[in-house]
Amino acid sequence: MKNIKLIFSFVVLLAVTISCSLPDGIDQDTSFLSSATSGNVAKIFDISTDNSGLVTITPTGEGVTSFKVGYGHGTGASATAVVAPGASTSHIYPEGSYTVSIISSDIVGNQTTATFPLVVTYVAPTNLSATVETSVYTVKVSATAINAKSFLVYFGDVVSEVGTPLAIGATTPVHTYVAGGAYNVKVVALSGGLAKTELITPIVIFDPLALPYTCELASQNYLAGGTFGGVNFSIVANPFSGGLNTSAKVAKFEKPVNAEEWAGTWKPFDVAIDLSTGKKIKMLVYATEVGKKVGIELQGSTNGAPNTSAFATTTVANQWQELVFDTTDPAISPAIPAGAKFKQLNINYNRPNKGLGEVIYIDNIRVTN
Repeated sequence: MKNIKLIFSFVVLLAVTISCSLPDGIDQDTSFLSSATSGNVAKIFDISTDNSGLVTITPTGEGVTSFKVGYGHGTGASATAVVAPGASTSHIYPEGSYTVSIISSDIVGNQTTATFPLVVTYVAPTNLSATVETSVYTVKVSATAINAKSFLVYFGDVVSEVGTPLAIGATTPVHTYVAGGAYNVKVVALSGGLAKTELITPIVIFDPLALPYTCELASQNYLAGGTFGGVNFSIVANPFSGGLNTSAKVAKFEKPVNAEEWAGTWKPFDVAIDLSTGKKIKMLVYATEVGKKVGIELQGSTNGAPNTSAFATTTVANQWQELVFDTTDPAISPAIPAGAKFKQLNINYNRPNKGLGEVIYIDNIRVTN
């Protein structure tokens, strides 16, 4: 029993001796901790230039174990961030001036606060372009620009107009004009701040194309449609004013050498050619030759009538004359049913021959009895 007690006492003494024996180093002297401080606290602001408002903040300092960054913007948890030495934090700012605070902590918990001014300025968007799509009285607009946050679109038909918002990559709702005419469509690219860029695109809104086809109204798009087979079609000043036609403008139809025999021009009418209002189609023509056929093709019926063709022959040269296409003519094949309606009119000249360089002038196409 005595032997056991002696051994236990020796073990306890040995343990006490070991615990009181300290190696050299931090365990030997910790007095310096009470005087440890952080210093030379600074910041690095990396402000994006793409109008995103993104600012990256990298605090720096000596003897710092952590930083607490106050963004000077936002509320709650989103207004601050704890950052380790050598790390960064990011925040999105609206355009404006801010005070960023940085609280640095050292190893013993001492804190130093420094504040820094931050100015975020958005730049004006660049490379602004707009696409304006028109269809009779309606228009749609899309736009692109570098550094734009969004757009405003002004259609130019309302006094003190409020801009229509347009998002990046989107298209405006369809806008409808009440009448044909010339308008300026303005697109404003917004930076997200005060800076902005504007672009004005002049457009012409045409009234629905319909007969009579007179070449005189600025609100009608007489060049709607196109040509085929190699002919040319344009609106020009009347070169032979007088006689049956003293109007200021007429259509010029050119069939160059070797243009296809079936070559012509086509006109898509917004308002259908309605043969219930008349059975004859009349046209003023100026040609330099007698005995040449002017042809029309009626297509795109809205009430089931077949596509068909009709012809009239020039009877005088070098003066205006009126050609008549009688839609009840039994020679027309397929026959045109009573009350037929068509939305396309094609015009050709001197079929079935290839072009010889002919030029004729056309005006005042209308339906009548």
